[in-house]
Amino acid sequence: MITRLSTLFLRTLREDPADAEVPSHKLLVRAGYIRRAAPGVYSWLPLGLRAVRNIEEIVREEMNAIGAQELLFPALLPREPYETTNRWTEYGDDLFRLKDRKGTDMLLGPTHEEMFTLAVKDLYSSYKDFPVTLYQIQTKYRDEARPRAGILRGREFVMKDSYSFDMSDEGLDESYAKHRGAYQRIFDRVGLKYEICQATSGAMGGSASEEFLAYSDNGEDTFVVSTAGDFAANVEAVVTVPPAEQPIEGQPEAVVHDTPKSETIDTLVEWANGAGVLVDGRAVEAADTLKCMVVKINDPRQVDEDGKPVGPQLTGVLIPGDRELDEKRLEASLEPATFELASEEDFKNNSFLVKGYVGPKALNANGVKVYADPRVVAGSSWITGADAPQKHVVGLVAGRDFEVDEFIEAAEIKEGDPSPSGNGTVKLARGIELGHIFQLGRKYTEAMDVQILDENGKRAVPTMGSYGIGVTRMLAVIAEQTHDEKGLVWPKEIAPYQVHLAVANKDAAALEEGERLVGEFEKAGIDVLFDDRLKVSPGVKFKDAELLGMPFIVILGRSFADGIIELRIRGGETLEVPASQIVEKVLELVNG
Repeated sequence: MITRLSTLFLRTLREDPADAEVPSHKLLVRAGYIRRAAPGVYSWLPLGLRAVRNIEEIVREEMNAIGAQELLFPALLPREPYETTNRWTEYGDDLFRLKDRKGTDMLLGPTHEEMFTLAVKDLYSSYKDFPVTLYQIQTKYRDEARPRAGILRGREFVMKDSYSFDMSDEGLDESYAKHRGAYQRIFDRVGLKYEICQATSGAMGGSASEEFLAYSDNGEDTFVVSTAGDFAANVEAVVTVPPAEQPIEGQPEAVVHDTPKSETIDTLVEWANGAGVLVDGRAVEAADTLKCMVVKINDPRQVDEDGKPVGPQLTGVLIPGDRELDEKRLEASLEPATFELASEEDFKNNSFLVKGYVGPKALNANGVKVYADPRVVAGSSWITGADAPQKHVVGLVAGRDFEVDEFIEAAEIKEGDPSPSGNGTVKLARGIELGHIFQLGRKYTEAMDVQILDENGKRAVPTMGSYGIGVTRMLAVIAEQTHDEKGLVWPKEIAPYQVHLAVANKDAAALEEGERLVGEFEKAGIDVLFDDRLKVSPGVKFKDAELLGMPFIVILGRSFADGIIELRIRGGETLEVPASQIVEKVLELVNG
């Protein structure tokens, strides 16, 4: 296929859009691939749409290769199935809710587990119909509070979601493994650098869960990789290895001290070392102190005797003083509950909360639930707030002086922490989620009452897997990983066109040769973007070619008079090729 730049619906920009922060957003707008329609909502222009379609086709090929069957559900969905699984409530404000003219509740689909499950329930009734894997490539909607980074975090996006249905857990394991392999082939085909990370399931539910995270300095996800190379996980899924419990008997009694102007961990450690306090014969460190964070947790599952939500509840979260609270880890641990930090009003209304000096004893005494980091094991001794102004307590022992209601992952992960695998330590990296695969189990089939006759004629409930890939996000991730200072650099597998041919010479023979060459490329099955613009300078043509990012740029310039054509491998070397050999050389590179 030949597309001429003189007629292509395209305007490139020399300046970055004012609202763009990350390279993919800047370049995709400047190169005319996308255009903002509303916050978090983008139109796909011809070049962008071709690239997205190429990604879709790679995804489709690999899904079909594992025996998955494609279908398509509507984006506008009824409330009832999501009410059945509780996700009408659990999704919270991220769900686009609307009513039709009759006042019936509807939603714009964020994901389609319920619909796939109902389809299987409606059409299948025997174990002989299983296993089955179904998928769709379709637009999804999520009401992001802060849409950002262009198509990396939008309110509307294209996603491939697939669902496996098996009659046994062993069958689910096999389906999961097939999808895992398919995802690796998809991302490998486009040259992405990524890690397969253990992850949390969130509102999706289920057991086993892995994320495919692409390396990116601009990623909003942090993940860890073991120095031993045997472990990778999203930080939200990292499980702290707790130290051994300590004997309580024989430990000295806790002592309250006056600690003026010690409302921070640094000032508390400074006071302790100035006062000669020792821990196991050594000077006090921040890790010997205990932060008592006060938050309000709103759990939609908690209702009063009338069935009404109880609303936000004061809760304490204990973490070692050398670590910050990781709000994303806490959020993942609490899912589907949400939280916010206690306000000044909360401290004012609860006299037992002394800001800067909160300790677990007052929380216990006043019926406030206490969560704690796994390091706060029974017998561990801490320096923490004494629930009185300008006072801290030294030697407060877990299990003796205060109780923990539940352990929770809420503290930040640090580079050099022991790897949960037991081998080596962890390194931290930033990444962008490409895909997520889940072993859902029977959460949705049980909720939807899917009953299938098994081999013995008895009713059984099939088990499910759920597997998603952000198709439009994948385009942005590729741009993030492959761009350079001049513009986009597409791998040939997803580039809108394989060849960008520019005539940078007004000589009639050069124009004629350009027309002949694009015809030769078309006959060879190569898609060509032909810069045939007559009133555009060579410099502008070169800048546009670099910005648009096709993998191979063929230039008929000054050296054409000597029978030489310039072949630029985008992001690589520049070759001078005899005009008689240019088609053969490009074919070699495209097919290589």
